[in-house]
Amino acid sequence: MKFIRHFSFRRWRGLAGAGLAGLLLGAAACRREAEAPAPEHFPAPTPYALVQPPLFPAIPAPPADNPLTVEGVELGRHLFYEKALSLDNSTSCGSCHQQARAFTDGRARAQGVGGALHARSAMALQNLVWEPKLTWDGASPSLEQQARTPIENAVEMHQPLRAGVARLQQMAPYPPLFGKAFGTSTITEENALKALAQFERTLISSNSRYDRYRRGDRSLLSADEVRGLQLFSIHPNGTLRGGNCSDCHGGELQTDHNFRNNGLDAAFADLGLSSQTGRPTDNGKFRVPSLRNVALTAPYMHDGRLATLQDVLDHYNEHVAFNSPTIDPLLLNTTNDPLQQRHDLELTAQEKTQIIAFLRTLTDSTFILDPRFSAPR
Repeated sequence: MKFIRHFSFRRWRGLAGAGLAGLLLGAAACRREAEAPAPEHFPAPTPYALVQPPLFPAIPAPPADNPLTVEGVELGRHLFYEKALSLDNSTSCGSCHQQARAFTDGRARAQGVGGALHARSAMALQNLVWEPKLTWDGASPSLEQQARTPIENAVEMHQPLRAGVARLQQMAPYPPLFGKAFGTSTITEENALKALAQFERTLISSNSRYDRYRRGDRSLLSADEVRGLQLFSIHPNGTLRGGNCSDCHGGELQTDHNFRNNGLDAAFADLGLSSQTGRPTDNGKFRVPSLRNVALTAPYMHDGRLATLQDVLDHYNEHVAFNSPTIDPLLLNTTNDPLQQRHDLELTAQEKTQIIAFLRTLTDSTFILDPRFSAPR
């Protein structure tokens, strides 16, 4: 009996141990299942259709890997105004690109975190979907690529994008916004840049008085504004009087998308396009900005040196540095002097006033008030 009892106890102890091990293994498996993230299920995003304005060029297709969606554009709008993407939570894209100023900032030189000043002014953001190259010197061939630059630039938002993305991941609104736009709540640098680019492609300005005049409402421009348009459009030759503006700022987009030296300097503190190409023949060339909403985007030029539209007309009329080594040929032999003895335009004070009157008709009040482009509330 003693042997039997001893044997039974050992057997019971073994069975109990096996059962306990099984229970422990089962509990571990359950714990692993509980810890594993649940699969995410987001509906497919809604396609966003850009509407081509009347008379405008066809809208270029977006990159194949970044189609426009309603959810992506909305996420991009949030990111555009998100100060957490800057080092000290003080600055967003919208700080230097203010809607009321056609997405400029009113400064000669853009100001970043800690009051740091950029060497150049903040460019207007409008009709970017048609721009083949971006920034004053053409450094960025796409909106996706360009979006990284101001975030990481030491005199702008001054923060590695990876750090900004880590912040966004911890902010309650963003994981679901990224999920709706890209199918995952895990926030990546690539998707943040894609969303910003999507929003910026929607910034289309096409409803100024000039646009409505072009579409047939001839009552919208005064006689002086019409005369200003004529002067703006004419390349003077000694017989026809004109302002020689549309050679570079022609078409519905008010830019030829080129890079030109417009005679600001004979020697260059900023090399412009040459800083990207390395070619001395590109020294002092900068992107030709669109003149849409130009009355809202003072001061002017890449470094904001010209405070008013009057200063701009005075520059082209009287102060072009014709000895600049890379001066644009369109500025040479272009004068209203019948004897062709000067390069200067020789516009009268009245003609300059009329051209400025026309430039003011390019202001698109619906664009600067459109709630789709404003900061989310």
